[in-house]
Amino acid sequence: MDLSPQAGFSTRLRQWGCRLGLLLLASQLFQVGLDSIPPVTLAVLGLIIYLHLFPAAPLMQASMSVEQVYWHGDWLRLLLSPLHHLNDWHLYFNMVSFLGSGVNLERRLGGAWLLYLLSVFTVLTGLVYLVLEAGLTKITRDQSYSRRSVVGFSGVLFALTVLTDHYHPGGVTSVMGIHVSNRYAIWVELVLIQLIVPRASFIGHLAGILVGLLYTTGPLRKIMKAFAGVCVCVCVCVRTSLILMTNMSLCYRGFHFHFSEEEEVNREEIRRRRLMRFDRKIPHEQR
Repeated sequence: MDLSPQAGFSTRLRQWGCRLGLLLLASQLFQVGLDSIPPVTLAVLGLIIYLHLFPAAPLMQASMSVEQVYWHGDWLRLLLSPLHHLNDWHLYFNMVSFLGSGVNLERRLGGAWLLYLLSVFTVLTGLVYLVLEAGLTKITRDQSYSRRSVVGFSGVLFALTVLTDHYHPGGVTSVMGIHVSNRYAIWVELVLIQLIVPRASFIGHLAGILVGLLYTTGPLRKIMKAFAGVCVCVCVCVRTSLILMTNMSLCYRGFHFHFSEEEEVNREEIRRRRLMRFDRKIPHEQR
């Protein structure tokens, strides 16, 4: 969602809906059944809802723009911006969309890979957004593009939708009542959302689509798999090293400190003789 001055941002926007959107979201979740939502999807939903109720930062300090992130060096906004929402309705529509995509992808890819995807997509979508806005600033020589602030999870959702459509080739999707081939559904959704909600961030949504395409067409997926493979190898090596060190430690302790009964008797006899010898050497007057 665009938070630029032209969008008329104010703190009152967060109160729109009188929590009706939040109540509808809770109703939706209980209707689906919390026990039927995979753990990673449920955890991400819970985190974003929690941050909506108890923000990690005020909305103006969580939103993201080229000016705030790149010029002022506030890179933490890359993480804060997708996890915060303008108001309850903004949260409701994004989380209902994520519920469908998250459940679908987690069942197909597994929870660990979905969490990995979300982490990478969250950062990359923000970076692509900044690059696009900076490019528009340079091309048009209009600094307002670098000052436009955005907040919300919708960019990541567009990336996830690209994946969902990719795994169902040849199918047909209903986009706001319009039946469209999965191949073109994401582009139709991009245009329709912009027409219905003019304040929605077109560049933010486009950034998500580009990140999704980078994954489905190959380059990003190969890089992520290679990095994951390296991490697995490192973890296996570390685990193996720890096991070997533990075994060596046990063997070392056993060699030095565990004695048979006969050895214990001999050690006590040697200790007694040493004490007797030492006792004889002490003069009588020093006793």
